[in-house]
Amino acid sequence: MFKKKPTASEVDGVQYRRAKLWQIICYACNALVGMSVYSLIGMASYSASIGYGITTAAVGIILTCTRILDGITDPLLAFVYDRVNTKFGKLRVLLIAGYLIEAVALYAMFTGFSSKGMGLVTFTLLYVVYVIGYTTTNMTAQTIPAIMTNDPRQRPTLGVWTTAFNYLVPMVMSMVLNVVLLPKCGGTYNQAFLTAACNITLIVAAIGTLLVCLGVSSFDKPENFVGTKKSEPLKMADVVEVLKHNKPLQCYIASNASDKLAQQVCSQAIIGTLLNGILIGNMGLATILTVISMIPSIFFAAFGAKYVGKHGSKKGIVSFTCISMVITAVLVVFFIVIDPKQIGVMGSPAMIIYVVLSLLQNGSNMCITTSNTSYMADAIDFELDRSGRYIPAVVSGTYSLVDKLITSFAAVIATGAVALLGYTTTMPQPTDPSTPAIFWMTMALKFGLPLIGWVITLIAMRECPLTKEEMVNVQKRIAEKKAAAQSEFYKEQLQ
Repeated sequence: MFKKKPTASEVDGVQYRRAKLWQIICYACNALVGMSVYSLIGMASYSASIGYGITTAAVGIILTCTRILDGITDPLLAFVYDRVNTKFGKLRVLLIAGYLIEAVALYAMFTGFSSKGMGLVTFTLLYVVYVIGYTTTNMTAQTIPAIMTNDPRQRPTLGVWTTAFNYLVPMVMSMVLNVVLLPKCGGTYNQAFLTAACNITLIVAAIGTLLVCLGVSSFDKPENFVGTKKSEPLKMADVVEVLKHNKPLQCYIASNASDKLAQQVCSQAIIGTLLNGILIGNMGLATILTVISMIPSIFFAAFGAKYVGKHGSKKGIVSFTCISMVITAVLVVFFIVIDPKQIGVMGSPAMIIYVVLSLLQNGSNMCITTSNTSYMADAIDFELDRSGRYIPAVVSGTYSLVDKLITSFAAVIATGAVALLGYTTTMPQPTDPSTPAIFWMTMALKFGLPLIGWVITLIAMRECPLTKEEMVNVQKRIAEKKAAAQSEFYKEQLQ
């Protein structure tokens, strides 16, 4: 007869809160919002060029400046977040409001005003409105995992679902846009393609918003947003104080921001065109190969969650970062020793090796993402233990501010790189010829930047105090402080 495995609460001596599986899945559907819009906004440079007549250099500057604005608005949302308390909740109101704002902006940017004789000012204003909507949705969503569960075994599981959706959604969107839609629009990025892509994205994002609201409905209550001491109105000094004294958050900023910069550069549509369309020479097949290598690797996230649940978020980030570095280095050597065009030949040995290496790389990256999801929730609870205030929007907003100030250079790096290749007034197209300069630039952007980011991650995590053992102590102290605060409250009521 098998003995029932003890729960985390029984092992650690802490009464953890847990979410139901369907609630976790519904929350993970936030990827239908974030990642579908992410896929669309990656084509903003094409929209600016085709729909508004803006030059490549100007596009890079605009996207960089608006990204910086995006970072500034993140901690500012914490003040809105702190004050929104309606009979319909806090989270659901902000999620729906954010979607509506960014939907209006994206529709106007890609369809309503595009190719209508508008110029730089109109495009920039629309992008600013999009940033406001995106910030409202994204920052609110980032606070939800810490609210749903503090069980160290379940937090990584939540990360599995969010990781799976975060990879699946852009994969499916890429298939729909590049394999189905692009050929129907003549094989090039034109206004008809941008319009159709925008309409599809907004429908998918609307469905995702509704599902997330359903999943968080039982958690969207005032009692879930209190700390261990009397709450005071949020001040700007609180944001500075969190950044100054929350050591795990400082480590996370250095680690994840560097990785995110590389990810943002690689996700730009023009970089995908350089790799898949020009080097490999088969945009449709390369996109399909990416999907083929991605789907099985999602199962790696489940392994990553078990690893993180056993060893902690910090250990998970470090271990899987090392694995990703090795695999990426092998990919660079692979591209150097073969003719990349062979990858675009169905059934060739080069194609098979590329799929296997991509599968391993994607799997390791997914384990990093799973670890990061759990780590951010841990950092929020660390702040509650440290300061006595439950301010998830401040913690995530402070991180996002610095993160976006750094990653704001992604667009200018990508557009600046292709400008160095000679694309000063036009954008790369899949039909362009391959050159040595394009090859080495693509290698540097696609693989070199991630390697640099991972080195920074390993350095940052050496200073992080948030081990698995320390997180158990954090949760114990929070439980004790809340119990003491509740006891004090009852005493005051009796007097």
